[in-house]
Amino acid sequence: MQITFYGAAQTVTGSCYLLETGDKKIMVDCGMFQGHRLSRERNYLPFAVIPASVDYLLLTHAHIDHSGLVPKFYKNGFKGRALATDATVDLLEVLLPDSGHIQEMEIERLNRKARRAGKKLLDPIYTAEDAFGCVREIERVKYKQVISLDNNISIRFNDAGHILGSAILEIWVREGTKQTKLVFSGDLGAKDKPFVNDPALIDEADYLVMECTYGDRLHQDKGHRLEKLRQVIKETYDRGGNVIIPAFAVERTQDLLYDIGQLVIKNEIPPVQVFIDSPMAVAATEVFMKHPNYFDQDTGKLIASGINPLAMPNLHFSRTADESRQINEIKSGAIVLSASGMCDAGRIKHHLKHNLWRPECTVLFVGYQAPGTKGQRLLSGVGSIRIHGEEIAVKAGIKSIDGYSSHADQEGLLEWLGSFNKLPGRVFLVHGDPEALAAMEKLIPEKTRVDAYAPAWQETIQLTPGAEFSAEDLQQAYHAVAAKMDAFLKSAPEQADFNLVMKRLKDLEILLAEVKAG
Repeated sequence: MQITFYGAAQTVTGSCYLLETGDKKIMVDCGMFQGHRLSRERNYLPFAVIPASVDYLLLTHAHIDHSGLVPKFYKNGFKGRALATDATVDLLEVLLPDSGHIQEMEIERLNRKARRAGKKLLDPIYTAEDAFGCVREIERVKYKQVISLDNNISIRFNDAGHILGSAILEIWVREGTKQTKLVFSGDLGAKDKPFVNDPALIDEADYLVMECTYGDRLHQDKGHRLEKLRQVIKETYDRGGNVIIPAFAVERTQDLLYDIGQLVIKNEIPPVQVFIDSPMAVAATEVFMKHPNYFDQDTGKLIASGINPLAMPNLHFSRTADESRQINEIKSGAIVLSASGMCDAGRIKHHLKHNLWRPECTVLFVGYQAPGTKGQRLLSGVGSIRIHGEEIAVKAGIKSIDGYSSHADQEGLLEWLGSFNKLPGRVFLVHGDPEALAAMEKLIPEKTRVDAYAPAWQETIQLTPGAEFSAEDLQQAYHAVAAKMDAFLKSAPEQADFNLVMKRLKDLEILLAEVKAG
């Protein structure tokens, strides 16, 4: 068995890992590279593995850095089985076509320049139509549901607490009489976030692939992000300006609406107009409302009391280009949430163009900014920035609130790892800048005595099979599953659930017979 790190290795974006065992290939995530130009150019390279040779594609969540190359994967021949939670699939129906549309528009712009220069024309990585087609092929699964991919491979999706539908992935692989358990953390959420539950705790693993986005730092604003948000809104309102917030369409936008709504209810901010200027963010909010079963207990109670955290007075949803342009006629008293969150695409660039040069305005960052993005450059203090071919002076206040991150910080990552009843034999560190990875490479052995290693891009690592299991172990597993059958049958299960449980029992019977036979 071996694993190859095709993305999010020594960088944050492009999550993609290939597990090869026996005659099966399992890909976990198929993300797009974001950030500086050299990183983005990887999106145009041929896949290092032939898509048609991959049997299973498992998606931890809908963010583009984990799912953005899925349409390209299908376009290049993938015909295997793809699985994700139902909320993830619904969000992919929003995010992937939008990603395809952005690529089409960007290629169209570049090709206008190429034609004038007599250069070769480019093709988009994929189109919105490609994206719509592939999402329909993805199978929907539930949290905590054990799924047998074949007689030797089983998987389970658990709540990662990152965004709606995000998952920690458990994979059990049998090779002969040995079983190896791998866990992929996906992106782990911070505790006590609106809407989503805290990350699920995992019992044990032989190998863990763990994200480290904030592996070298703590979230400084966790306890007082609401007060910082209030201050930014009030101070900007008093200056006569607008608050422009580059916000990711999924989770970050909804979290901000939740907090702004709390400030409005408590009458702690002036009478501002709030604009969600992103068709994708509007659609993502509608997906949230479709899946209240994913909400945490606090949000559920709030909705039950008659308070909708995704609605408030003076909230406006901007869907069309004309509606978006009209927002730029407003010179003060507006809060504009617009994508993309790193300022490299989408309508946010127009709002920056109209407000960055105005000292009475504020640009508020509430999420990670990858190196090379316009967002990262603005946070670094540049005096001007180029938008749509025009140099724009940076006179507006540039602020950030760290407490809105959807990722666990260093403390949260270590706490989650420490919650394993049986610690992994080895931890592979991914989805982090080199500094964050280096910090966790040092800390994890110190805190847990577990070996931690940050692989290089496209590095392949051979995995030692897990522990030998005996006939007694299997006998216990069989009886444990069989003991639950009476209660299960009394609950009037759906036919699909019944079939899965019966298949699991049958697999255990076969495995038990093989082990007893030697």
